[in-house]
Amino acid sequence: FEKINRVTLLFFLMNQAPTDGFEEDVGTRTTHHVMYPESAIDLDNTTSLVLIPFKVLDLQWIISALTTGTIKHTYLPVMPRIKANKDKVLIYSPTFFKYVHESWLEGHGRYPSTGFLSLLLALHICDQVSVFGFGADQYGNWHHYWEENHLAGAFRHTGVHDGDYEYNVTLLLADKHKIRMFSGR
Repeated sequence: FEKINRVTLLFFLMNQAPTDGFEEDVGTRTTHHVMYPESAIDLDNTTSLVLIPFKVLDLQWIISALTTGTIKHTYLPVMPRIKANKDKVLIYSPTFFKYVHESWLEGHGRYPSTGFLSLLLALHICDQVSVFGFGADQYGNWHHYWEENHLAGAFRHTGVHDGDYEYNVTLLLADKHKIRMFSGR
């Protein structure tokens, strides 16, 4: 049999992350967009929607958002309908979510960030993982690259995510050559 070498590149974006206006830093293509209902955005027909369900209502929302649009509120208002390819919807396993929180983060924070969950998903399904724009800025604050957020470090005190712990695990993965980290500007 002839050996076939095939390279498939996956490009993950999270939550409401745009590419428009940030092409030089994040590129122009997204293959997988990871979100939960409260961070949903419309997608093009070629991008896979990866839903991270935090509650049963999130699973009900994805069905509603792609059909009737009846669910308009979870714990916050949500987009009742979204544009996405119904054939490209993937659901993040709650078991994998728990595994990441317990085994990789050792229970730090209430739950992992979307970014860390996406990083671990990529680490488990890809042969090589390169990470762009992940981590704290020079002042130790975490923020989304598209937001003008002067209080970016405020969430560190909420205990929802342990960004410092997540970042240290990420640096360890880079140090062990499991991932390649590319720092931003």
